[in-house]
Amino acid sequence: MRGLFFRSLFLTAMLAPALARAETYDLILRHGQIVDGTGAPAYAGDVAIKDRKIVAVGKVGGEAKQEIDVQGQVIAPGFIDVHTHAEGISTSTKGENFVRMGVTTLVLGNCGGSELNVGKYFRNLESETFSPNVSTLIGHGTVRKKAMGGSFDRVPTDKEMAEMKSLVDQAMKDGAVGLSTGLIYLPGTFSKTPEIVELAKVAAKYDGIYASHMRDEASKITDSLQEVFTIAREANIRAEVSHLKLSGEANWGQTNKVIAAFDKARAEGIRVTEDQYAYTASSTELSQLIPEGAREGKKFKERIADPEQKKKIVEEMKAHLRRRGPPDYRFAVIASYKKDKSLNGLNVVEAAKKARGSDSLDEQIELILDVEKNGGASAVFHGMDEKDVQTFMRLPNTMIAADSGIRKFGEGVPHPRGYGDNARVLGRYVRELKVLTLEDAVRKMTSLPAKTFQFENRGELKPGNWADIVVFDPATVKDNATYNDPHHYATGFKLVLVNSGIVVKDDTHTGAKPGMILRHGHLNVATTPADRPLQTPSQLTSPHLR
Repeated sequence: MRGLFFRSLFLTAMLAPALARAETYDLILRHGQIVDGTGAPAYAGDVAIKDRKIVAVGKVGGEAKQEIDVQGQVIAPGFIDVHTHAEGISTSTKGENFVRMGVTTLVLGNCGGSELNVGKYFRNLESETFSPNVSTLIGHGTVRKKAMGGSFDRVPTDKEMAEMKSLVDQAMKDGAVGLSTGLIYLPGTFSKTPEIVELAKVAAKYDGIYASHMRDEASKITDSLQEVFTIAREANIRAEVSHLKLSGEANWGQTNKVIAAFDKARAEGIRVTEDQYAYTASSTELSQLIPEGAREGKKFKERIADPEQKKKIVEEMKAHLRRRGPPDYRFAVIASYKKDKSLNGLNVVEAAKKARGSDSLDEQIELILDVEKNGGASAVFHGMDEKDVQTFMRLPNTMIAADSGIRKFGEGVPHPRGYGDNARVLGRYVRELKVLTLEDAVRKMTSLPAKTFQFENRGELKPGNWADIVVFDPATVKDNATYNDPHHYATGFKLVLVNSGIVVKDDTHTGAKPGMILRHGHLNVATTPADRPLQTPSQLTSPHLR
């Protein structure tokens, strides 16, 4: 027996090194600077991943199937963009402009516009593969259009209201994260506050959020904020103010009154946050320069063909321009006009001169009306103050969100935020201007949006969370897209992982598509179809990119 005992000890001693070398993890990121998403100070360490989850953070022992040395790089949670218009992910499944600036989760359905049948949209998307995680809000404008047809400048009937409630209810059951409004857009602009309250109550039953592009972001911004707060209070729902800004030179420098309104609302118990993009220009349809009453329904061409109606429209446009501050429309730059692509990249003054032979204010207005008559155009609007942008960015509840769709590389002259927003924050506002600390900037892109939109097990580097991770060089990370030359991807990203799959390696998309649908209320459940086998990190990376 004694001999057997010693032989057992000998065998154990011989096997110990082999056991220590056993592959404990799928992937280890070694020697990085950990910025965990909570806002806590950075520290040196490793991150270990197994079965698509983070299993260890800090000083990690053991071995892995794959180890990557990220010396000198920051390891952070994947960025969560809570305000996108990225429904195009269903066809442009790489979502390249987003993932190449570190975004691993997209929230679709903002500004009142979404897929109507959320369940069907998710099922169709799940039949494919896609790179970032995807969630959505249900758009108020979408359900209003479905219920009310083409007649919007009125209060809905009881039957229409019931249909809208039913549509919101079904979307929430299908996993929407909340309700969105776009109250400068048709048809939402004609809705009254009580209508929105009733629909927000439906979303509130499922603990959803109410996200609003408010009615006014200029001289009437405090009134618009009060409407958001009223809806939040009466519906007992969490609220999110989309792309917080002060538009128009006449309104610059009034951040104190905006902040005071937020502070008062929070003191009264209203749960409200806000998001922002890191630029002094916005982007939407050029048609926003035309009064909504002129665009309601399907009679725009008839209205501008009638001299009396057209005269009133022009007078209203001139009055709005005077209230805004500038003498003409040079602040508006045509981004994408299919009818005449030669106008893309020109401001309205330049476009009027080119297309109509004169840059007078009357000809600028004629150009705007002509563009709308011929299918419309998207535009970039220069109208914010850099100091205001920085002030709003410093607020503790401000998240970073690009307000962008999926970009088609080289098409049009779109807003650069779709390529560079997150990288711009890290490069310009952290490294260069020191508006934010690195740790707080990462918090605004990760744990704050995860908690606000209730993405469980995401947004922080901690054991048990899904392995959505970015690795970037804080000394070189940069947005390269500009207003005049926007089609440039961000750089400085060594790795971007979605559910442990490496989708970006050294600023190049690997082709991997490990994204999941994040359904509200089911966010701990992986929604990878049963007939699609789970992939290890090594399988999700091209061999030459490891």
